[in-house]
Amino acid sequence: MSNVEPIMERKVRTPKPDWLRVKAPTSPTYNYTRRLMRDLNLNTVCEEAACPNIGECWSQKHATMMILGDICTRACAFCNVRTGSPSAVDPAEPANVGEAVKHLGLRHVVITSVDRDDLADGGAGHWVEVIKAIRSATPDTTIEVLTPDFRKKLGCVDLVAASNPDVYNHNLETVPRLYRKIRPSARYYTSLRLLERVKEIDHSVFTKSGIMLGLGEEKEEVLQVMDDLRAANVDFITIGQYLQPTLRHASVERFVPPAEFEEFGRIARVKGFLMVSSSPLTRSSYHADSDFERLREVRSSKSIKKSKK
Repeated sequence: MSNVEPIMERKVRTPKPDWLRVKAPTSPTYNYTRRLMRDLNLNTVCEEAACPNIGECWSQKHATMMILGDICTRACAFCNVRTGSPSAVDPAEPANVGEAVKHLGLRHVVITSVDRDDLADGGAGHWVEVIKAIRSATPDTTIEVLTPDFRKKLGCVDLVAASNPDVYNHNLETVPRLYRKIRPSARYYTSLRLLERVKEIDHSVFTKSGIMLGLGEEKEEVLQVMDDLRAANVDFITIGQYLQPTLRHASVERFVPPAEFEEFGRIARVKGFLMVSSSPLTRSSYHADSDFERLREVRSSKSIKKSKK
């Protein structure tokens, strides 16, 4: 019998290619943004999800605030946000979010949240209060919401959509075949129906969704997701590279080259999306302010052309 113990296979992460390397944050404005979030007891998806763009965004005072706590009731295989039993909802959070938006001088703000399946309304009522607080603190700021799916909680999407956000974002994240592995507590068609429902409530609201590449999807599957989103009248698509947060999360199957992102971007524009952001570093809220301005310009241009016919 051999005395040699078997060598355990270690799970390692594939090194990032050069096009995904970013500089470490160092600017005074970055530190100001970070301190403001701490002072107002606010969480950000920039930190919780380990976003690679945090240095650039925070140096421009662009922070994506994450409401309803920092603990999610779900355990998606791609997400770095902690999973467990959340604490009580902070009643001061809406006012603090409004105060942060005012201090940062944001023309456009993106708000997201953890999933709160423990709450009867999934946190929808809190979402409404946050939108109201921002409108009160900075009436000229445009608001983009990035909500969970509110699965099995009827009327919650309607409640948030009726609060008149300027952009309603909900990410599909990946192709339907990979949902069981990557997003086990969600359902692809539930998410599609949410986006479709927003337009039924208020057709003037821009809708937006995003997917990650590098999880093992096929090109044809990505194109089908685009078609599904267009069938749901979604205006804006974001396509970015999945990055593995820790060794416990789903592995990166492939680092997709920038040229492939450019190709998907061209295809998405041909399919009729009003706005497309497709690059390795694209994230839901990355350059969201400038993208929103261009989105409005594109819609306005199309409306003028229709009126002349």
